[in-house]
Amino acid sequence: MFKDIENQPRGVRFPRAEVFAHLRFNADGLIPAIAQQHDTGEVLMLAWMNREALEETLDTGRVCYFSRSRGKLWRKGESSGQIQQLRGMYIDCDGDTLLLRVDQTGPACHTGRSDCFFLRIDGDEVVITGNPLIDPETLYGTDSK
Repeated sequence: MFKDIENQPRGVRFPRAEVFAHLRFNADGLIPAIAQQHDTGEVLMLAWMNREALEETLDTGRVCYFSRSRGKLWRKGESSGQIQQLRGMYIDCDGDTLLLRVDQTGPACHTGRSDCFFLRIDGDEVVITGNPLIDPETLYGTDSK
């Protein structure tokens, strides 16, 4: 289906159910979802969604992921209060990755940083590029990741 869509002009619409039926979930039933701050373009994090998380996110407007480590739905901010409100959802050209344009409350990363991409490769070194905005113990207690 996605091969057929790519040559269509801007503004053509397709039924959501039809497009979602062709999304390319992996063998575990998951699809990667990139979260991006809607007003600045900052890439915040990468997480995974199953069909249930995808539908819940669209139904509620609050972003829900699937936690691979916990094996269950993970409503972003349920323990930290650092929620993501969905502002727009996009599907990549192959139907195998989602882009979520979100309004992030507070830091997106469990480390207390604004985003999860604070390690920059610089030649043969890796440099920390940002400090935590909030101590993770403040967000999660002493049992933080």
